[in-house]
Amino acid sequence: MKYQTLLARSFSKHEQKKLGYWALLACLFIALSFFINFKPFMGPLSVLNLRLSTGEDEKLHLFDDTDSSLQIAKETINSTSIVNDTGSSHEEAEIMSSALTVNDTDSSHGESEIRDTEIIVNNATSRSQEVVFKESLAQNMETNDSTNPPQFVNEKDTSMVNNTNSSLPEATDASAGTKNSTVEPPLCTFMGRSDFCEIKGDIRIDGNSYTVFIVSSEIDILAAENTSWCIRPYARKGDQAAMGGVREWTVKLVAGASHILPQCTQNHSVPAILFSAGGYSGNHFHSFADIIVPLFFTSRPYNGDVQFLITNGLTAWISKFKTLMKALSRYPPISIDYRQDIHCYDSMTVGLIRRTSKELSIDPSNSPYSMKDFRQFLRSSYSLKRTMAIKIGNGSRKRPRLVIISRKRSRAFTNVGEIVSMAKRLGFRVVVAEPDADVSGFAKIINSCDVMMGVHGAGLTNMVFLPEKAVLVQVIPIGGTEWLSKTYFEEPAKDMNIRYLDYKIRVEESTLIHQYPHDHVVLRDPSEIWKQGWSAVQSIYLSKQNVTLDVNRFRPTLVKALELLHQ
Repeated sequence: MKYQTLLARSFSKHEQKKLGYWALLACLFIALSFFINFKPFMGPLSVLNLRLSTGEDEKLHLFDDTDSSLQIAKETINSTSIVNDTGSSHEEAEIMSSALTVNDTDSSHGESEIRDTEIIVNNATSRSQEVVFKESLAQNMETNDSTNPPQFVNEKDTSMVNNTNSSLPEATDASAGTKNSTVEPPLCTFMGRSDFCEIKGDIRIDGNSYTVFIVSSEIDILAAENTSWCIRPYARKGDQAAMGGVREWTVKLVAGASHILPQCTQNHSVPAILFSAGGYSGNHFHSFADIIVPLFFTSRPYNGDVQFLITNGLTAWISKFKTLMKALSRYPPISIDYRQDIHCYDSMTVGLIRRTSKELSIDPSNSPYSMKDFRQFLRSSYSLKRTMAIKIGNGSRKRPRLVIISRKRSRAFTNVGEIVSMAKRLGFRVVVAEPDADVSGFAKIINSCDVMMGVHGAGLTNMVFLPEKAVLVQVIPIGGTEWLSKTYFEEPAKDMNIRYLDYKIRVEESTLIHQYPHDHVVLRDPSEIWKQGWSAVQSIYLSKQNVTLDVNRFRPTLVKALELLHQ
């Protein structure tokens, strides 16, 4: 009443009414200004707030605020009636706890360096299910051409791309009926020596186009950071010459209604592993190092309930290693290239897993398996009887058995008879054998021996069949190949519990002295030939050289082998 009396004295009724209108407008203006200025802080945004950061490790990481995108995803899911969400916050915690994987970066002499720039993306579109991706944004590899020596590549740090999409709808195949499996985006891993994708869902293999199709929903395809991956399924990544002989496959997310999606003609109830038998598979060493050992590592967890799909699969290679493939899989392998039929699976791995840069090796520190397990698998597959080499005791009449690996084309012993006579005088029983396509038969010969000797070459790979605590003697020819000898055979032998000795020949023991003058650079300074590239080294020191062993100089090496068998 006091304020009304005061206004009545100061203003007329008309002026009071006019003043009230202006006060109301002022209040509305103030309220409008408040909402305009402070709206971004009062609710979730419709777009992601992204932050980019770079650290000393030269990796680019992408972080995001997922609150608003979570709301968008919920609204989208509700509007499209997707009901296959069965996850929980507990599952989220388990997946996110493993969202970053850091791999050890060992270095090997002569290796090509891979510089990876990787990205981590957390794109949360559903709290109920988390799917983890792993992909490399860029891989700039310094690889040498075919004139350079075999390359050894370190396993680089890898990160995961987390794309937490909602569950995908069930796919329907006109010829196969309805599949009830939930489709998950592939977990693709890019490592130093191998790339591989682990996939679950509605998977269709088209051997004509070298494509692995994964049936997905439109929503998940739009939400995914990547919808296709290119894989060369051979475990010698970084070696340009080897990978040039490996067919590239595409792993591709495709909508169920897409016109490019092939219809299943054969459905399989077991998982599949797709790998290449190309690359250097014609070489016995590389068949084991690049294919057989990684295949064991990748397929062993399935305990035989897995089918092999082979690309670049030559009949001769498949026949040579059929015993091992039968031991790893209860199902016949399929040569998948150029097939007109479409094979469909619910689970598969594209590529082979190789977690170490070491040759002919399994790292037990990051694997449930070791080379001891692999060698036990070989003994079981080929029915090899001996587990341990002979142990010679004082006064024992047991004579150890020595096998000399024979070669015909190059790096062959020119005086095998002299070597056999000297070894027999020391007390060895001697066998001279040359590897051939009969792996099973040759494995039995090697397993029956306690000492194996030969010139550096793929034939020494057969040490995998030796019993434990046997002795490998590697004869190293001239030409600066000591690092190859160490990497390919000395280090793997120690991982297999095989005692190792080597013998480096002198120039006088090489047949190259009959091809070049005594003061020629080939004999005097092999490092100069290395500067010309790998093809020059290979053509001279590996392809043209044989060995005439000085048996008197070599004798102490075999004596040392006998001493090791006494221990």
